[in-house]
Amino acid sequence: MDEEFEKTRQNHAGRLIHMLSHQLKRRSAMPETGTGLTPMQKHVLTYILFETMVRDIYQKDIEKEFKIRRSTASGILQLMEKNGFIYRQSVEKDARLKRILPTAKAEKIRMEILTNIKQTEAKLKEGIPKENFEVCLNVMRQMLENLSEKRQENQNLGGRHEQETF
Repeated sequence: MDEEFEKTRQNHAGRLIHMLSHQLKRRSAMPETGTGLTPMQKHVLTYILFETMVRDIYQKDIEKEFKIRRSTASGILQLMEKNGFIYRQSVEKDARLKRILPTAKAEKIRMEILTNIKQTEAKLKEGIPKENFEVCLNVMRQMLENLSEKRQENQNLGGRHEQETF
């Protein structure tokens, strides 16, 4: 029993992912000097900085990308706006819709973030054959999908439906 427990503990996917996540947080892409942002806000700002270079971003995009609720996204964005990293701009066709844009303050750190991301990605890939890394990415995407709320809701609906038919 002790051997089996130890094997499970050492190969527990959630534990390994948590440890990897912790290491990545320590190597945050954001400069450490005085941003005053939480790790989640840093991730969101990085997303905004790079996505706004190619398309318009709205709060619903952030909710979807980070799999967070509307209230959570709203709180994150409000603090980022208060700290001077983003601003919201009304859209002509629908005044209720607000495009999210980085401020000049945020744009100043874009290249530093990109450099850090490239360095971290290179370190992550070190000694791993390209094919294995691609498999790893695909497996992580599937794990994320497996744990997503939408998938859980669909499974729960399916389970209830089966119970009702008996």
